[in-house]
Amino acid sequence: MIKENKLAPNFKIPSSNNKEFELKKNKDKFLLIYFYPKDNTPGCTIESKDFSKLYKDFRKLNCEVIGVSKDTIESHKKFINKFKLPFQLLSDEKNIVLKKYGAWGEKSMYGKKFMGIKRTSVLINAKGKIIKIWNNVKVKDHANEVLNFLKEVI
Repeated sequence: MIKENKLAPNFKIPSSNNKEFELKKNKDKFLLIYFYPKDNTPGCTIESKDFSKLYKDFRKLNCEVIGVSKDTIESHKKFINKFKLPFQLLSDEKNIVLKKYGAWGEKSMYGKKFMGIKRTSVLINAKGKIIKIWNNVKVKDHANEVLNFLKEVI
C-alpha cells in the first residue's frame, strides 16, 4: 500500500498515446494520477472534464495529469475524442497499478458488495515522492481541490 512521503512505486502500462507509460521515466515534473472506475459514466466524465478544464493551470505549475482505469485503450481513445481530453489515459486491465496504489478494493452499492476501482488521486513530486493521496474522492470540486493543494506546496 502506498503512503505519503514515500517513493511512488514504478509501473509500466499501456497509454492512449500508443506507447507504454512508465512512471520512473516521468520524474521531471509533478504528476497527478487519478484512478477512476469507468469511461463514459456520469461521475467519471465529470471528473475527467473538470481536470481537462484546469489542465492548462496544472501545466503552468509543471504538473502532468493522467487518468487510470481498467478500460481498454480503444475505450480510452473514444472517451478522449468525445470530450476532447488533453491528457493521456492509461489502461490497467490486469489491476496491477490499481492494486499497487490502493485504488482496487471492496465497494458496496445498493447493499451489494463487490470488488472495483475506488476513486483515488495521487500527487507525486518531481523526485518521485508521493506528496498527497486523496481516497474515496467525491467528484464535485475535486479537480479544484487538487489544483489548490498543488499551488500551496510549490
